[in-house]
Amino acid sequence: MRAFILAIVFVLMACTPKPISEVEKWQAQAENITIIRDDFGVPHIYGKTDADAVFGLLYAQCEDDFNRVEQNYIWAIGRLAEVEGEEALYSDLRAKLFMTEEEAKANYEDSPEWLKELCNAFADGVNYYLHTHPEVKPKLLTRFEPWMPMYFSEGSIGGDIERISIEKIKAFYESDMEIPEMELIKQQQEVEMAEPQGSNGIAISGELTQSGNAMLLINPHTSFYFRGEVHVVSEEGLNAYGAVTWGQFFVYQGFNEKTGWMHTSTYTDVMDEFKETLVKNDGKLFYAYGEELRPVDSLETTLKYKEGDTIREKTFPMYRTHHGPITHMEDGQWTASAMMWEPVKALEQSYIRAKQEGYDGFRKMMDIRTNSSNNTVYADAEGNIAYFHGNFVPKRDTIFDFTQPVDGSNPKTDWQGLHTVDENILVLNPKNGWIQNCNSTPYTSALEYSPKREDYPKYMSRDEENFRGVHAIELLTDRSGYTLDSLIELAHDPYLPAFEALIPGLVKAYDARPKPELKEPIEVLRQWDFTTSKESVAMTLAHYYGTRCYAKAERPKDSYAMQWVEYWGSGLPNEEKLALFQETLDQLKNDFGTWQMPWGEVNRYQRLNGDIRQPFDDTKPSMPIGFASGRWGALAAYGARYDNNTKKIYGTRGNSFVAVVEFGDRVKAKTMLAGGQSGDPNSPHFNDQALRYADMEFKDVAYYKEDVLKRAKRTYKPGE
Repeated sequence: MRAFILAIVFVLMACTPKPISEVEKWQAQAENITIIRDDFGVPHIYGKTDADAVFGLLYAQCEDDFNRVEQNYIWAIGRLAEVEGEEALYSDLRAKLFMTEEEAKANYEDSPEWLKELCNAFADGVNYYLHTHPEVKPKLLTRFEPWMPMYFSEGSIGGDIERISIEKIKAFYESDMEIPEMELIKQQQEVEMAEPQGSNGIAISGELTQSGNAMLLINPHTSFYFRGEVHVVSEEGLNAYGAVTWGQFFVYQGFNEKTGWMHTSTYTDVMDEFKETLVKNDGKLFYAYGEELRPVDSLETTLKYKEGDTIREKTFPMYRTHHGPITHMEDGQWTASAMMWEPVKALEQSYIRAKQEGYDGFRKMMDIRTNSSNNTVYADAEGNIAYFHGNFVPKRDTIFDFTQPVDGSNPKTDWQGLHTVDENILVLNPKNGWIQNCNSTPYTSALEYSPKREDYPKYMSRDEENFRGVHAIELLTDRSGYTLDSLIELAHDPYLPAFEALIPGLVKAYDARPKPELKEPIEVLRQWDFTTSKESVAMTLAHYYGTRCYAKAERPKDSYAMQWVEYWGSGLPNEEKLALFQETLDQLKNDFGTWQMPWGEVNRYQRLNGDIRQPFDDTKPSMPIGFASGRWGALAAYGARYDNNTKKIYGTRGNSFVAVVEFGDRVKAKTMLAGGQSGDPNSPHFNDQALRYADMEFKDVAYYKEDVLKRAKRTYKPGE
């Protein structure tokens, strides 16, 4: 009998299928995916399911730039100090203050099943890439986990969390102190001097186009190479083309056959600070809230950091109230920072945005209300154009000034739910036929058909114009007959309205007090038409003079950047204008031996290697660029955030991924990338779009499968 039972057990064991290994699971999923690389290296990823498409998308991203995929997650999950050293500890602490690893895992577990499948596919796609590319040596992350996207769920550069000051966190958690006022002033000046961030979004009604179809300009101004260009398709309804932030599994700026979406950084107040009133009771910490005392949540986190070849650890307390984590001191009080932090809903909204087929669905998607750091410019095949100013907007009691920290002990300062999409600033099909947003006021987004500022609470938007907005409005007004090519031309118009506000005042100052040593350069500026080009000496003079004004000239109280420039042009004393211009000439002579420098000789494009921060070098090859900084009103923005002590200016941000899209029976589009698709200097697609970028020569998008196949240069499955 015993022998009989053993025989049955043996048969059952023999019939039980062998558990599939993780690698075998990846290999099986890869069979459901095809990647087609076109003539510019753009990956067109086709999967049976959305999860298959995400797996292939992440695999393709890693092929193009694993360095940036890994770096984004090292930063997002709070492990930067393990790579960059102790100074990065407070970036890591900031990440943990808003979400610990345990909380990220809990959010993943609480996600709907479809989203968990996508998170799993994200991790599997990266891990399969690392498995099949053992020559790739990660800096830190040798394995990716499905909870990691919870830290990086919205798509914009850094999202809201980057607006939380690391310096203030350091001051508080090191010594429970406020940053001295002079240090805060210095930090603010550094922000004001930095190359401005921003984007342009323009939607054109079919009434103004030659084809009768709506058009969309997608023109984010990001750091170069921050996003790759992708096309991702599944048999479950996904067919999205556009820019994806390295490491994310959704198209952030882009289009499908029926709808297109473009994000610009918002002026909506989506973050607030609450000064907490603390009380100690029996050694425990409480904070006042109305008539009650609530316990302060207190956690500990141990962070690692690199010191030489050694990894060390440092343990920090972390404090939170219901308003948010304690991030700094304000007027001697612990202060909590509140912002949108719903990673599951944010991921849901970011992903399903790309699958909408018309305005009704897109509008319903916006009801999720977690797209917190951005405005959205929209166009579709039904002929609709729209603008959503913000998306996550807390309701507040307007008797309080939320531009300043408020009293957290007063329940009336609490957020009172969220405004609906209809309550937010919204523009739909204005009669003028176009909508523009260039990070400027929404109250000029559609001429006289713009929203009216008196209809909205002040916290919904700052009413500040900028020179890009002024420029866009001038170009769009009373114009029609648009084609994709003419929209590209508009987006690269060389006129710079800031210099029309700044330079005539300098010329008048010279005329009032002529100085022989200034005569020749002033005459160059007098004859200038305020347009940028590679050949323009006036552009060089104006850029350096305007930059010096930013660094040294007085700024009127309670004003903003555009008003500063207008004041420097008209209100600054003549002697100060001439002194600043003399310093400008001296700088150019010291740097280049002459002030007569064509702009293209000074303003350059250089990509030397795959590093995230380029090691610019005046002695190495570079390319002239005729574009200018968005600070001066250039829609095709081109600016620098660092220089590595070079004399010449090397672009680091501005026009990066740009697309023009026309919707109709079939979608048509043209795109451009700064540099190229790949971060590998050995790839033919590392810099193959650089000359096109400089010459404004966009490439046609292959959206439909028959067009993709015509331009296919390589077709393969992940792992091949």
